[in-house]
Amino acid sequence: MKAISGKRMCKLLEAKGWKLTRVTGSHHIFTHQGSRLRITVPIHGNQDLKIGLQRAIMKLAGISEDEL
Repeated sequence: MKAISGKRMCKLLEAKGWKLTRVTGSHHIFTHQGSRLRITVPIHGNQDLKIGLQRAIMKLAGISEDEL
């Protein structure tokens, strides 16, 4: 799996219909209409997300590896 940055993950989430609800420090919190789920993405410059966190976000958001 290719590691991506937090900024890139935010763009993918917005493309899937997730909306940026708020920003707390360097963490962007996304919610989806009609769902109680929320996804927190840390944005630390162009630093890549760790693979475990990236997989967890992808699983919650319904993003496949092909979409990266």
